[in-house]
Amino acid sequence: MADSVTESHPEYKLTTDGRLLFATRTIRMFAYGFLSVLLVLYLSSLGLSEAKVGLLLTLTLAGDAAISLFLTTTADRFGRRKTLIIGAILMSFAGIIFAMTHNFILLLIAATIGVISPSGNEVGPFLSIEQASLSHVLPGNKRTHIFAWYNLYGSLATALGALAAGGITQLLQNAGMTALASYRTIVLVYAAAGIVLTAGFFFLTQAVEVERSEVSRSAGAKAFLGLHRSRGVVAKLSGLFALDAFAGGFVMQSILAYWLHLRWGLEPAALGATFFVANIVAAISALSASWLASKIGLINTMVFTHLPSNILLILVPLMPNAALAIAVLLLRFSISQMDVPTRQSYVMASVDPDERSAAAGVTAVARSVGASISPSLGTMLLASPMLMGMPFFLGGGLKIIYDLLLYRNFVKLRPPEEKAVSSH
Repeated sequence: MADSVTESHPEYKLTTDGRLLFATRTIRMFAYGFLSVLLVLYLSSLGLSEAKVGLLLTLTLAGDAAISLFLTTTADRFGRRKTLIIGAILMSFAGIIFAMTHNFILLLIAATIGVISPSGNEVGPFLSIEQASLSHVLPGNKRTHIFAWYNLYGSLATALGALAAGGITQLLQNAGMTALASYRTIVLVYAAAGIVLTAGFFFLTQAVEVERSEVSRSAGAKAFLGLHRSRGVVAKLSGLFALDAFAGGFVMQSILAYWLHLRWGLEPAALGATFFVANIVAAISALSASWLASKIGLINTMVFTHLPSNILLILVPLMPNAALAIAVLLLRFSISQMDVPTRQSYVMASVDPDERSAAAGVTAVARSVGASISPSLGTMLLASPMLMGMPFFLGGGLKIIYDLLLYRNFVKLRPPEEKAVSSH
């Protein structure tokens, strides 16, 4: 698997830990894509109203934010490997509870404490700690390139998960299983993936951990939430990322799937196929982000690819039929994720090595907090035929504001590798 990661950079090979982190990323993102396409349909089949579904999605993301903040900001002291194992256990816990009960209070508890991905995107402490661990064993000039491949594997896995969930659900229903029972099967597979991840993280080595001397130096620098020198930069980035995530929460993958089902009557197999293709094109586009960033810089790549994708998002509900709506949505996916590896690389480059887990965690939590508010608003809008297009308008418009603010605040703050290149 990892050989393809370094094809264009034959002088560098991923370590065993790096390969394992690629594998855990792939398994996890398959599970997230597998669940997200049908999660809202499952909760609706349990008899929950749109308002309760929205509240559950909101608390899922809010609980994830709180748990992730605690785990990621203590990971460098407690141990990155142990923290990843705890996250995987919480993922299994949430999946098992969701599959076992329709009691709203129990679902709320599982959603708040556990790790559930309603968007198909990363949740929990995993991404932050894996990024820090990869950066720990990577040379700086390879980071964006490796992160692009890391995101490619994740997007491909999410796409395959979405396709598999839609296909399996359709097959089970065609074989006579009720819709609710078929959706519950998907949730159980998600829980099983958490168990596999728990086992996988046991094999990480000491190489991914921060040395004790670095942890002691961080503590001596009066660190707050694991940050010392870079607190100002991380605070600004966190605020902007929260705005972007708040906007994205209106149109997370599970809500998009539900909108396509309500607006155009798409069935599970069609939804799975749609988001399979969407995640494939997003994955392929992420690879070009590394090349583009090497030419115009990380911030320019983030902004100049994100702006047109948000205009396309606003156009989706204006399309007169399902085919055109899906076409515009896919076109949007073809450029919307190019900012992801560049954003991750920019955060890692802007902080000291002993701040990386914390910086990735704080910015990720800011995104989770932002994203936790909007799903409940988005699902309420979907309940009204007159307002079904509003999530797209709100999401796209707010994302455009985020792009402009990011450019204004950070276009002149370049990471060390970009400064080194420009000085030669």
